[in-house]
Amino acid sequence: MKILMVTAEAVPFAKTGGLADMVSALAASLAKLGHDVKIVMPRYYKIDRKKLQAIPGPLAVAAGTSESWVGVYESVLPSSKVGVYFLDHEGAFGRDGVYGTKTETDFHDNPYRFSLLCHGAFQLCRKLGWYPDIVHAHDWSASLAPIILKHVVRHEPFAKTASVLTIHNLGYQGQYSKDWFPSLGIHWGLYYGAGLEHNGGINFLQGGISSADMITTVSPTYAKEIQTAEGGFGMDGLLRVRGDVVRGILNGIDEDVWNPKTDPLIPVHYDETSLEKKEECKRELQKRMKLPEDDAVPVIGIVTRLADQKGIAELFAPTYGCMYRLCSEIDVQVAVLGSGEKWCENEILALQSKLPNMRAYIGYDESLSHLIEAGSDFFLMPSKYEPCGLNQMYSLLYGTLPIVRRTGGLADTVEQYDEETGEGTGFMFDNLTPSAVFDTCGWAIYAYYNKKEHIAEMRKRGMKKDFSWKKSAEQYIAVYKEALARGAGT
Repeated sequence: MKILMVTAEAVPFAKTGGLADMVSALAASLAKLGHDVKIVMPRYYKIDRKKLQAIPGPLAVAAGTSESWVGVYESVLPSSKVGVYFLDHEGAFGRDGVYGTKTETDFHDNPYRFSLLCHGAFQLCRKLGWYPDIVHAHDWSASLAPIILKHVVRHEPFAKTASVLTIHNLGYQGQYSKDWFPSLGIHWGLYYGAGLEHNGGINFLQGGISSADMITTVSPTYAKEIQTAEGGFGMDGLLRVRGDVVRGILNGIDEDVWNPKTDPLIPVHYDETSLEKKEECKRELQKRMKLPEDDAVPVIGIVTRLADQKGIAELFAPTYGCMYRLCSEIDVQVAVLGSGEKWCENEILALQSKLPNMRAYIGYDESLSHLIEAGSDFFLMPSKYEPCGLNQMYSLLYGTLPIVRRTGGLADTVEQYDEETGEGTGFMFDNLTPSAVFDTCGWAIYAYYNKKEHIAEMRKRGMKKDFSWKKSAEQYIAVYKEALARGAGT
């Protein structure tokens, strides 16, 4: 099967979040299964042309009110056979940032920038003489691709091509003023006809949902949640209408990178038969974070974006969050790695100055993130919503028990602890309140001190889980086949 991934980001070239990891990992896994996969994305300023191979001759791309001329470069996804193609347009992509910068968080001309990407994807296929069975668009920034396929180019040579749209996070939809519609390079009749109109403006993701042959999300529970008023961000009605083509497929993880048996970023390797070595990782974490070096005290790890979605108010908000109470009333240590909202960064630093058993690193450090996973006893993720989540899966493989809210991918990957039988792999709560977070952490720590045999068995159970991409890739193949049956040629 020939598969074209249309995306704003992919590791190692450009990344703002988990979407970039997923695109590259899925593409590589599909290629390992024998499929012909290519990725098309913008060449941002930080992607060095000198490390890419230029493809002679520019593309004429019908984005905006006239044709734009776009250069093309190519590379290969590391350790794979996946070709990566970069659309080079200095005006649209020759700047820092994927969607925006700290000073301009959402570039004002994003409608034009990402219409250039989506139209350019089809022009690239023509230039290469390579016509995909599936155009797989990722999130709002690529959502124009299913619209173009369905309403503009679904004739030869794309007559047998079908589209799949993956919603990575429904909270980001690409909403802009109607004034930007001419920059999309499509007929005005498609403003309503393709489902782009939303509250008098443009909604890229809504158009993609309306036009794609199949729709996926990054976990089964999230596929259900986005069809509810609570989790639908205004798209729930449309998603219910299209519910027969919505599928939830859990993201995999890169087990070559996240594996306590081989991880080069942790001080000692271990598996479920040598969990005593995990204590050495705990001591190293305590030492690095300047926490009291005490084997007997449980450590809760947190690696997160400091954003509202992640439940940071319930943890850290002044007079509201539960972190001060947790560290004051319970014999525990907390190690935090994260960055994001300034008020939260400042509050974490203030809490750290008052609490000898809480330490934080504001920013991001890859080696520290691995050490927190390996050295912690528990990993806390009190997310408001979590389309998939990766850290809870890393935690399980490292024998670190997740404490999570029962939502999205967290609900799909963590099994609730049963204190009678010892079954389960973690600790879950439903309502996101400071008291719920505090009580669930207290429950986990009670088990740590009083149900040691349960904790040991839960760790072993978690470390045996299979979160490989191969399983997820096979599910995507099934979705692609369904998309072809439903969409191509209609």
